[in-house]
Amino acid sequence: MSEQHGHPHPPHEHHEHHEHHEPGHGHGSGGAGWSARWRHKAGHLLKPHSHEAADKVDPALESSARGMRALWISLAVLGVTAAAQAVIVVLTGSVALLGDTVHNAADALTAIPLGIAFVLGRRAATRRFTYGYGRAEDLAGIVILLTIAGSAAFAAWAAVDRLLNPRALEHVWVVAAAAVIGFIGNEWVARYRIRVGREIGSAALVADGLHARTDGFTSLAVLLSAGGAALGWRLADPIVGLLITAAILLVLRDAAREVFRRVMDAVDPALVDAAEETLLAVPGVRGVGELRLRWIGHRLRAEVAVVVDGELTVREAHEVAVDAEHALLHAVPKLTAALVHADPAAVPGTQDPHLVLAHHGV
Repeated sequence: MSEQHGHPHPPHEHHEHHEHHEPGHGHGSGGAGWSARWRHKAGHLLKPHSHEAADKVDPALESSARGMRALWISLAVLGVTAAAQAVIVVLTGSVALLGDTVHNAADALTAIPLGIAFVLGRRAATRRFTYGYGRAEDLAGIVILLTIAGSAAFAAWAAVDRLLNPRALEHVWVVAAAAVIGFIGNEWVARYRIRVGREIGSAALVADGLHARTDGFTSLAVLLSAGGAALGWRLADPIVGLLITAAILLVLRDAAREVFRRVMDAVDPALVDAAEETLLAVPGVRGVGELRLRWIGHRLRAEVAVVVDGELTVREAHEVAVDAEHALLHAVPKLTAALVHADPAAVPGTQDPHLVLAHHGV
């Protein structure tokens, strides 16, 4: 089957649709098609909305703005948390708390590449970047993974160095208090980033939230270090530092899975099922051929071929394609663009209209 090109739009990330149905043109389904169309328009009177370009850009910009807001708020919270812990590290010399502090600082700094990605994602598509700049979020996700890996390496180095050169932990109760502060700050940031990331569809922001959540649990692990030191166990601090390193590696695995799936254009199969069911319910659509969904940043784009009555005029087939696109935009969350190609239904004894493309392997 060919790539969808029967319903073209200019190469912009958001395109507009103008209702231009002329009297006398239906969906090839007689009164039923017009009845469905008027029921749909009546619904618009009760719940007015639009799919003009400006209306579709606004929610996309709002999602980016929410992502930026989440980044800066969490950056401030983590910055204060890391600064407070850093002062206590200087006073106590705790290597476990040092590892936690470095991880908190690194987590705060991941807001920078992700913020750049959100800003780039707002830029309009160009003739070179015809899908826009949403993929910058995937690059930011990779930077976040490298940052997590770097903080794991540093925490491991500090813990091994302390194992080889043990020293007494001073001001144990101050270290314990710092650990509690670290947990509270990181868990709040984790919940906030993950919630906003899932709401706007940003895998990178979700990965950053998972990063913060691990920081919270590693802060609790520092409590074990302080408890062991209070009991006179000098190796408690570096051993907990190694446990923190292991926890960081676990979150690295989970975050890598999120980012890898997004880079590889993976989507939730439930979204594909929902899209297919929606298309089959559109008057005039006899079947669904090729259906593809992909994330571009935190926005979804669809490409689909629908089967229509081969006796329809070009204008009637186009109306079915527009209705199919309209239905998809309503049914699939975070979908901001869809390219719909209308294929004529197969007629026994006639040649497949796509046969000329067979040797291209499409």
